[in-house]
Amino acid sequence: MSGPRVFGISGWKNSGKTGLAVRLVEEFTARGYRISTIKHAHHDFDIDKVGADSFRHRQAGAHEVTIVSGTRYAIMHELRGAPEPSFEEILARLAPCDLVLIEGYKREKIPKIEARRLESKNREPLAPGDPYIVAIAADHPVDDTTLPVFDLDDTKSIADFVEGVTGLGKA
Repeated sequence: MSGPRVFGISGWKNSGKTGLAVRLVEEFTARGYRISTIKHAHHDFDIDKVGADSFRHRQAGAHEVTIVSGTRYAIMHELRGAPEPSFEEILARLAPCDLVLIEGYKREKIPKIEARRLESKNREPLAPGDPYIVAIAADHPVDDTTLPVFDLDDTKSIADFVEGVTGLGKA
């Protein structure tokens, strides 16, 4: 795959994916990298508030609505029945960066770390069926794998591992 360096975080609901993603963004940003993220949602979601001008624009039928201020901008794209864009199409829309952290997209053929927590309702391991999972981060001992296993909260070690896997930091 050409384009930016990517690394994924996979796992079942409540497995610690978002917490790990947030900590990795903080860690990589502190190391001086420009990081972007993509989160895949399996349900209808909304980032807009009912009644807001941008919400009214979308409700009126706008294909894309861009909200711009002095501190940020966001583009919302309504699919209006069109198929969900491919992973590659979403990556192509991102501004240049050093690394894109992907949360979700379990089936993409990218290097991933599997997050596991005892609190997760589904604790069935993903790694045995996914050759793209290159490590596991868990809040409990894991001994049924030959993959590297990290403590879910050991952000620095996980970030070092991601740097190595992606080649981040190499000119």
